[in-house]
Amino acid sequence: MSRRCALLAWALLGLLRLGAAQETEDPACCSPIVPRNECKALASECTQRLSLPLRYVVVSHTAGSSCNTPASCQQQARNVQHYRMKTLGWCDVGYNFLIGEDGLVYEGRGWNFTGAHSGHLWNPMSIGISFMGNYMDQVPTPQAIRAAQGLLACDVAQGALRSNYVLKGHRDVQRTLSPGDQLYNLIQNWPHYRSP
Repeated sequence: MSRRCALLAWALLGLLRLGAAQETEDPACCSPIVPRNECKALASECTQRLSLPLRYVVVSHTAGSSCNTPASCQQQARNVQHYRMKTLGWCDVGYNFLIGEDGLVYEGRGWNFTGAHSGHLWNPMSIGISFMGNYMDQVPTPQAIRAAQGLLACDVAQGALRSNYVLKGHRDVQRTLSPGDQLYNLIQNWPHYRSP
């Protein structure tokens, strides 16, 4: 990302936090994504690459603790990764990106590596975005929603997603309660959502 785009993205993020949501004129400028090294993530051991651009996005929730500050969200992202790698023996966190209630996007496996979020059929053909928290009884913060929607626009602008991508809830592709009742009800109103 160019320095100009980075500065513009940070300025826009500040405006969004103040409730003055503005759209950038340059679609290639994405909101900041907190990189793995800033979160002190463990090194990924994943090797299976995605074939971009992808047709699908699967939205889930971690069903664990939520976070609302950059420090607490970085810690939560590390917790999610640690559980997947050290307890389950996976090559990395399962999601391509995580969304914090602080309004930031946290890099998981990123755009290039196949996730482990929705089963063997869906993982190779989708980006997995997970909201950190449990959204059975509450919706994510407006900042988190904007961050996710901004990430989707960025995915299209960067060529990671097709412009006519299809959005699914985790429960649309696997037997699970994820992404939680409230988040699931919310994403069904997003433009690219398609029911099973």
